[in-house]
Amino acid sequence: MTETTAVAELSRQAAFSADVAEIMNIRKRGETPLAFVRTYGCQQNVADGEKIKGMLFEMGFSFTENQEEADFILFNTCAIREHAEDRIFGNVGALKHIKARNPSVLIAVCGCMMEQEKIAEKMKKSFPFVSIVFGTHVLHQLPEMLYKTVTESKRVFMRGHEQKEIYEGLPVRRDGKFKAWVTLMYGCDNFCTYCIVPHVRGREKSRKSDDIYREFKELVEAGYKEITLLGQNVNSYGKGLEEEINFAKLLERLDSIDGDYRIRFMTSHPKDATPELYDVIAKSRHIPHYIHLPFQSGNDRVLKAMNRHYNREKYLSLVQYARKVMPDISFTSDVIVGFPGETYEEFKDTLTLIEEVGYTSLFTFIFSSRDGTPAAKMPDPVSYKEKTVWFQELLDLQESISAARCGDMVGKKEMVLVENKVEKTGLLSGRTAGNMIVDFPGEDELIGNFAEVTITEAKNYVLKGKLSD
Repeated sequence: MTETTAVAELSRQAAFSADVAEIMNIRKRGETPLAFVRTYGCQQNVADGEKIKGMLFEMGFSFTENQEEADFILFNTCAIREHAEDRIFGNVGALKHIKARNPSVLIAVCGCMMEQEKIAEKMKKSFPFVSIVFGTHVLHQLPEMLYKTVTESKRVFMRGHEQKEIYEGLPVRRDGKFKAWVTLMYGCDNFCTYCIVPHVRGREKSRKSDDIYREFKELVEAGYKEITLLGQNVNSYGKGLEEEINFAKLLERLDSIDGDYRIRFMTSHPKDATPELYDVIAKSRHIPHYIHLPFQSGNDRVLKAMNRHYNREKYLSLVQYARKVMPDISFTSDVIVGFPGETYEEFKDTLTLIEEVGYTSLFTFIFSSRDGTPAAKMPDPVSYKEKTVWFQELLDLQESISAARCGDMVGKKEMVLVENKVEKTGLLSGRTAGNMIVDFPGEDELIGNFAEVTITEAKNYVLKGKLSD
């Protein structure tokens, strides 16, 4: 599909959008129809959810947090872990009672789960009250799907074939007032043996840098204070584009935009991280000295079985170089405990790596098997109960490291982006450049702005502070 064809397709969808708005206006007798949208999973799903809301807004919908009063209910699903799927089935099943009380309500389920044929088929057979089921590749066709449902009173099922074209210009209704997401790329080429993402999101496709720059600059000019760049592997950004650009050069270009803001990014895959990237961050004006760099395991055999394309030595060399050019840098990471075939001795290599790096915090998971991935077929002799023991050992270690790192911050001044007020304590809460939570007393007008805070107390993952004089 050419760029011209993509523009024509979005124009076609805009016509469906106008028709849906007119039909819903007639059905509601002039009252504004209400949509309930619930997104599960990663930040990319959140960004997709904002596009869904943007399209619904153009179709005349306003939004509600009450399912009972909604005219359209949509669940945007995640397929990363099994318990997430179970929760979705339970939540969708509960909508049966709402449909019984209000037969005119339209129910849709979309996202990564729906790109799995077995799941989509279950949704079709077991949840007949669901009107629309669609996958990640056809998100832009939501207006057409809604039009078919309201005009033909038929269920619509769309699981698209992966397309090379990126649909620029979809409307976005952002959830945040001062924090925003910007998608750099879609899909993933890594095929880690435990991960379903490449199977449901497709292969990597990078957006043109001019389109990213334009969106990013508009957000800065609109006053957004923290803009997070998204991709399953941002470090491989630029692959397949005609222009000669990589992630480091893109960051450099975005950082050149004047303004009072921070740039964050995720996810950064170690196999494609480079000294050039860390050099750019070190000399930047807007990029915090903080990197989320998933290592998953500290053992080389396990890393190979995971198909991660790096080893312990390479990972640690990246950490060492980053610390060389940014002595104040902080790291967070992802860890999988109990990968199929992992022994306790191999797991201990993960513990020693954690001790060596000294992470600020970790996102830790016990291995969750996903149908359709190679890891699901691997022998897994260690019981879940034993894995939970390992898991607790890891948590205890990280808690002690986090407590020490937080303790080192007492007395220091930190620039904090103030995010909200904690209802229970009445304190303001925000995050440092290193992504650590700080609670401190202050006025509500600070929310959405940066404030200099002196750290006065440390409690594991949460810091206490006061506004600096």
